[in-house]
Amino acid sequence: MPAREYITELHEHWVQISMSAKGNPYDNAYTEAFFKTLKNEEMCLWEYESFTDVVERIPQFIEEVYNRKRVHSGIQYLPPEEFEAIVQDEQKKQSLGQITLTLPR
Repeated sequence: MPAREYITELHEHWVQISMSAKGNPYDNAYTEAFFKTLKNEEMCLWEYESFTDVVERIPQFIEEVYNRKRVHSGIQYLPPEEFEAIVQDEQKKQSLGQITLTLPR
């Protein structure tokens, strides 16, 4: 399907287009980074035998590993749960010398 037809189809169904402007590949950087992590840290380690295996494993990886345990460069190489605890606990922030630690925008 040519690009114009594709865009017309999206507009007809009230779908917001999520594509970078020409020469600007940074709009989807976070998504691309997530999928790279998902492929390298989950999909390459498991041998899925059915679609059901995928449906069960991927949400588990996202919730238990990616959102809780895995360190993220955008939050000073901390796991999300630890980062949130620090942000919510002023005394802990000060004791760790992370007074300027804030949630990314």
